[in-house]
Amino acid sequence: MDIRPKVLVTKIGLDGHDRGSRIVAAHLRDAGMEVIYTPPWQEIAAVVKLALEEDVDVIGVSSLATDHLIVPKLMAALRAAGLQDIAVIVGGIVPDEDEQALLDAGVARVFHPGTPLDEISAFVAQAAARVRAARFPA
Repeated sequence: MDIRPKVLVTKIGLDGHDRGSRIVAAHLRDAGMEVIYTPPWQEIAAVVKLALEEDVDVIGVSSLATDHLIVPKLMAALRAAGLQDIAVIVGGIVPDEDEQALLDAGVARVFHPGTPLDEISAFVAQAAARVRAARFPA
């Protein structure tokens, strides 16, 4: 059984700025994680379907416009699909006044521009370990 963290890196909504998500995805891959990367403009239903099919541990959502505002809908869709155990992180431009709403919706963490890549990969590895421990108790 492959024990590497499995991460889906995606962009939902209409924001097409994907440089940051590509950099993070490459870093996670180089850190030994299995990364599934989608192009921009994903619909929530497509992300949920892919998360289910690929059995991911973590979903990373990148937002450089206001697409972080639809992440609570993603969280609800994941719960409706029985995928509430997946850790969801958001990275990019998230105003301080919106961050708490994301956390209240179930997002595990919000990463802002300038966060060291090693900090992101360390958090993702820990989150994936928690998800797997909950899925497969010893």
